[in-house]
Amino acid sequence: MGAAASSHLPTGPARMHLAHLPTPVESLERLSRELGCVPIDVKRDDLTGMLLSGNKVRKLEFLLAEAREQGATCLITPGGVQSNHARAVAAVASRLGLRCILLLHGAPAPPLAADRTLPPVESAAGSSAAEGNLFLDQLLGARVVSVTAAEYRDRDRVMAEIADRLRGQGEVPYVIPEGGSNALGAWGYAAMVEELLAQNPACPWDQVICAVGSGGTAAGLVIGAELLGCDLKVRGYTVHRGAEYFAGEIARICDAFSARFGVPLAPPAARMELVDGFQGPAYARTYPEEIDVIREVARGEGIVLDPVYTGKAFTGMVSDIRTGAIAPRSRVLFLHTGGLFGLLADRLAGTS
Repeated sequence: MGAAASSHLPTGPARMHLAHLPTPVESLERLSRELGCVPIDVKRDDLTGMLLSGNKVRKLEFLLAEAREQGATCLITPGGVQSNHARAVAAVASRLGLRCILLLHGAPAPPLAADRTLPPVESAAGSSAAEGNLFLDQLLGARVVSVTAAEYRDRDRVMAEIADRLRGQGEVPYVIPEGGSNALGAWGYAAMVEELLAQNPACPWDQVICAVGSGGTAAGLVIGAELLGCDLKVRGYTVHRGAEYFAGEIARICDAFSARFGVPLAPPAARMELVDGFQGPAYARTYPEEIDVIREVARGEGIVLDPVYTGKAFTGMVSDIRTGAIAPRSRVLFLHTGGLFGLLADRLAGTS
C-alpha cells in the first residue's frame, strides 16, 4: 500500500463529460466478514449513468471529444449481441444527435452484405426478439447489423470499408474499436485512478481487481497508477481468450499511449497480474460457481453483478481469497464495471 506521489495527471486530450462522476467507493462488510481475511471495497462504476452505466463511458468521454473535433456525423463500433460497449455508444450517439452503426456478432439482425453495403434501417423501435442490451440498441435508434464470426475477427478492416462507403455518401464516420480500447480510450481509466486518489489520498488498497474483456480498462489503470506514482497493482481476470493474449493487448495499448502522448511508460507487466481459469465454458456463458456468487452478492450486499464480466471476475477474486492466492490481510478494491442489462437478457437459470 502507498500514497500517490502526484495528485494530478499530466495534461491530457480533450474530454467530453458524459458520466456521473465521481462514482462512490463502498465497503462489502458482510462478504468481507464471511471471507475473514481480506477486506473488500468496490468502486461503483456501475453507477456512471443509466443507459451509460458501466466502464465504457469513461473511455467514450475522450473518444467522443475527438469525434466532435473531427465533425463526426456517425459512430461505428463492434461488439457481441449483448455488448455493454455497443449499448453505451448507441446511447451517446442518440444524446449527441449522431447516427450509430453497430456491428454485432450473434445478433438476430440483418446481415452485412458481402460488398459491405449496409442493410436498410429497420423501422421497429425494438424487436420483440431482442432483450437486454440489444433491445436498448434498437430502442435508441442504432442500426444493428449482424456479422459472421469471420467478419468479426476482421472487424477493423470491415469497419474501415464501411467508413469509406459512408464518406462517399457525405457522412463523417468515426470508428470506435472494440470496448473503446485504444490509446485515447485508456485515458478514461487513467483519470479514474486520479479520481480514486482524490477520494482517498492514502490509497489503502494493495490491488484493484477488474474483469478483462478487451484490455483497455486494465491498460488505463496501469497507466494511471504509473503516471500518478501510485503503488496500486492491477489484478485482471480474463473473461475470454487468455492471459497471454491480453498481456500482449495491454502492452500494445500502453505502447501506443506512450507514442501518441509522449509519455514514457515502463512495461505494464510490473504493475499487473492476469488470471485465467474463471472464464467458464465460453465467452458470455455462465457456470454454476459464478451463478452462486452473483446470487450471493446480490442477496448479501444488494449489488448486482453481470454474467459476462463482473460475475466471472468476482468469482475469481473470491476463489483466490479462499485459496490464499490473494494474500491474507491485503485489502482489495473491486472495480464494478456494470453490465446489468446483459444480466436481464441472461436471466441466470437456477437463481430462485
